[in-house]
Amino acid sequence: MPHKPLRICAAPGCPSLTRGRYCDAHKTQQQEETKHYNKHSRNKTITSFYKSTDWKRTRQLALIRDNYLCQHCLKDHCFTPADMVHHIVEVKEDWAKRLDLDNLVSLCNACHNKVHGSKGK
Repeated sequence: MPHKPLRICAAPGCPSLTRGRYCDAHKTQQQEETKHYNKHSRNKTITSFYKSTDWKRTRQLALIRDNYLCQHCLKDHCFTPADMVHHIVEVKEDWAKRLDLDNLVSLCNACHNKVHGSKGK
């Protein structure tokens, strides 16, 4: 099987070429930063919710309801498989709506990224 093509390391200003996201010099640094973030910053309640049976069951119901199609693409008459279920009102904003099917919409990865990219603007 052929190797992945070389690309520039994702660390800002690093010109090193790598087959992964980070070069060897920055891989360990990134792992330490991620470990620190997970331990000190990540919301453990929300993280455990996304691993719960209740969420997995509700997520599946939303995908079935939406015929496994991205609802944003469908508005443009484009049939794209949905691989994400998005909370319209985020879990951290209203915990009570976390399992509410009316608060969920099936999206493709591209549309999900667009939704989250536009929230900060």
